[in-house]
Amino acid sequence: MPQTLAQKILQAHTDEAITQDGQIVRCRVSLVLANDITGPLAIKSFRGMGAQKVFDKDKIALVMDHFTPQKDIDSANQVLISRAFAREQGITHYYEGGDCGVEHTLLPELGLVGPGDLVIGADSHTCTYGGIGAFATGMGSTDIAAAMALGETWLKTPPTIRVIVKGTPSVWLRAKDIMLMLIGEIGVDGALYKALEFGGPVMEALDVEGRLCMANMAIEAGGKVGLFPVDEATNAYCTAKGRSPAAPLAADPDAQYDRVVELDVSGKEPVVACPHLPSNVKPVSAVRDVAVQQVVIGSCTNGRISDMRDAAAILRGRKVAKHLRCIVLPSTPAVWKQCLREGLLEIFMEAGCIVGTCTCGPCLGGHTGILGDGERAVATTNRNFRGRMGSLESEVYLASPVVAAASAVAGCVAGPDQL
Repeated sequence: MPQTLAQKILQAHTDEAITQDGQIVRCRVSLVLANDITGPLAIKSFRGMGAQKVFDKDKIALVMDHFTPQKDIDSANQVLISRAFAREQGITHYYEGGDCGVEHTLLPELGLVGPGDLVIGADSHTCTYGGIGAFATGMGSTDIAAAMALGETWLKTPPTIRVIVKGTPSVWLRAKDIMLMLIGEIGVDGALYKALEFGGPVMEALDVEGRLCMANMAIEAGGKVGLFPVDEATNAYCTAKGRSPAAPLAADPDAQYDRVVELDVSGKEPVVACPHLPSNVKPVSAVRDVAVQQVVIGSCTNGRISDMRDAAAILRGRKVAKHLRCIVLPSTPAVWKQCLREGLLEIFMEAGCIVGTCTCGPCLGGHTGILGDGERAVATTNRNFRGRMGSLESEVYLASPVVAAASAVAGCVAGPDQL
């Protein structure tokens, strides 16, 4: 049977023959992930089911990234639970403090995730790793606990939507814009429990950090996973992180898809997702001059070095608007240090930005940039539901780093060509 990319990866992790979409299969996992919020819940379930030892101490990752550095007593106590469990179990991949970064940037960077892997995480944006050809998806803490004990999970084989992106991107169009355009077209439930399989000339030319950005937001369309084929770019990225070269991996030419969506990005300008849904997508020019009080540049979507370079290119020699706070959060220590080496931190600070630690922070309304009543933000994060970044009366506009940086200078929603 010809197989989609999702089917091929699942097939490699199960002893059952996958013959159709919707088939439930029992799969071996490559890595199990939890963070400072979801880890304690998984640990409680792990103990509650009578488990004594994790299946493999080298295939569990606990990343204390959401509230780091711990913002209050409750968050500090959550970390205590995960830290004690990691020590008790001898877990190799426990990250906290100066070693810690935003989980979905950190794990690919450390080479802990690679092509063909099956990764489950107690975080909805685990789907990020599809950018390097891994079947990666979020699960609840109970499923994560079972996988920590058994090294296995069950999955329903998802139907696949083939996404073909063609055309010639404009100079300021980024992967974030393309993904927002897709979500705007199919809706926040347009890929519900389906795999998004990306292809076409624009996707083939996209760098791996852009692919990780797009796969990260598959869940914002309801997707189970977002997948890119494994090619030379994938291998160049992953071998630089210490992984062994992987064989090319792509869907069979005659694989059957649930549907095919084509996007032509020629002549398209950058976009923003307006409140309060990632699908409420409009060209920047349609909402220009909407005043904002905060800009956030970072997160598991856009906190990588290419994103920092994009933001710095806009902010160089310019100043953040007086009434506005611009928060820049490189997503891992390695990204932070690279920003330091390249002089990007100086550019940010000279522009009047607040440069913070490697944390999820404001993305989930945690800390380091909470919005008050009536405030608006432009953010490179992935969600803009009501109250996501603070007050229920606040608003968040999702955008790429170039649009976010331009908005910080303009003091309102703006594209780089407006400066």
